[in-house]
Amino acid sequence: MFAGHIGAGLALGRLDRRINVAWFVTAALLLDIALWILVLLGLESVTIPTDFRRTHQVAFSFPYSHGLTSAIVWSSAVAVCCLSVPRSHPEGRSRLALLLAAAVFSHWLLDALVHRPELPLLGNMSPRVGMSLWDHTALAVFAESLVVVAGLLIFVPTSLTTVPRTAALIGVVALTLALTVVGMTMSPPPPSAAAMAISSLVTLGVVVALVGWLTKARPSTVREATPNHSLQRTNPR
Repeated sequence: MFAGHIGAGLALGRLDRRINVAWFVTAALLLDIALWILVLLGLESVTIPTDFRRTHQVAFSFPYSHGLTSAIVWSSAVAVCCLSVPRSHPEGRSRLALLLAAAVFSHWLLDALVHRPELPLLGNMSPRVGMSLWDHTALAVFAESLVVVAGLLIFVPTSLTTVPRTAALIGVVALTLALTVVGMTMSPPPPSAAAMAISSLVTLGVVVALVGWLTKARPSTVREATPNHSLQRTNPR
């Protein structure tokens, strides 16, 4: 799942508009970012099976990035980092930390829906979970499309940027969904795990950068996104 994580990040980003929604999208993709870095470091692995042309699925060994316990640790680490960064509205820092942590953990929940039973609860020797929705391509595409559409419907009506940029954002997300479908149905086998990791990291970086640029708020709308309680504290009556 790729586009679905973006949809989840957009939906959660709607709940706190004081930072660019790209931070929420990055958080929602964080486990995959960690996965591909760990693959390049040799700490996790991806195996390309001989029947890839039929299944379009690779096999993962990723206890440090996609284990349930690991996902909780990654989510907690993001929350702690958020709490440690000074902000202009410190009273909202805890809420933002929880929302970013939720975005990180949403990745594990969505992956548990589509992956085969390969997500460990603790480590490599622990039980593994996964509902195998990828084994039913039509259902998997429908589920991911549903998450994407829901994320856009939640985020776009409150977008603080221009109409052309909002339209471009929809186009970028739609393109990632199309690429996801192609990857599930028609893509050839990757040449190697390393090539797959590098191309995935580049794609993730480009998509996050585009989301950040396309959702950059117009200066006149930044004040509108500030919570009422913050305005009241800075401008007491």
